Amino acid sequence: MSFRPPPPVLGALALAAQCALAGRSSPTRASTVAATAVGVGAACLGGGAVLRFHARGTTLDPVHVGASALVVNGPNMYTRNPMYLALAGALTSLAVWRRSPVALVPVAAFLLAVDRLQVPLEEAVLRERFGDEYARYTASTPRWVGACSASRSADAGT
Repeated sequence: MSFRPPPPVLGALALAAQCALAGRSSPTRASTVAATAVGVGAACLGGGAVLRFHARGTTLDPVHVGASALVVNGPNMYTRNPMYLALAGALTSLAVWRRSPVALVPVAAFLLAVDRLQVPLEEAVLRERFGDEYARYTASTPRWVGACSASRSADAGT
């Protein structure tokens, strides 16, 4: 088995890289307002997903991948990975706050690493454990965000 750093470690590495890349740029009132909006959105996305997982009694542990329930509601209606997107959103918020476009590079690296190292492992477990139910979910909900999630949002309003 190859080394796979847990997503929180990847997030911490991305944060450290952001701090190094952001330099000494100072936030402004506008960047603080924008960063707050992004951060609140990320917190709602991640918090909503955590609450749904807790309500269903399934694991949040990315190291010991397993699931006792398939969560397909709440934020998981729009993306199969709301908690990882929330971490990326928090990192994006910091880049916006510091007014540092280069600090977005670690956000992209974080998402790429999670997409290649963590998500396939989790998807394999869910596919094995939930079979057709998981196949239907993946057919209607994108891994990250996209046209499927936008159309589901429009359908939910009708």
